Amino acid sequence: QVQLVESGGGSVQAGGSLRLSCSASGLTFPLYDMGWFRQAPGKEREFVAAISWSGATSDYADSVKGRFAISRDNAKNTIYLQMSSLKAEDTGVYYCAQANRPRVRANGEYAYWGQGTQVTVSS
Repeated sequence: QVQLVESGGGSVQAGGSLRLSCSASGLTFPLYDMGWFRQAPGKEREFVAAISWSGATSDYADSVKGRFAISRDNAKNTIYLQMSSLKAEDTGVYYCAQANRPRVRANGEYAYWGQGTQVTVSS
């Protein structure tokens, strides 16, 4: 079965950085686009970033563009989210997910999800 396990969350002050990791198992990892999402308290889960199966292309929500960077290592079945210049509004639970098809942002287009890792940014 597919398992996605996020790590790297924590508490940081505004302006700081964090690097999230998501380790995948139970799937042919290099075949799939992957994405990061987040959910703040009282809000719906929203798209953050996605990366193509090869790592050649990526997509970002406007709110994180220029501050976050998604990458992947297919040899390690892992994707990463480097987060810099963090703001209080970046606080939330961050999830990685496996896409059903390329270049999608909607929650419903992602088949499998991790359990999430908490990111808290204090101002």
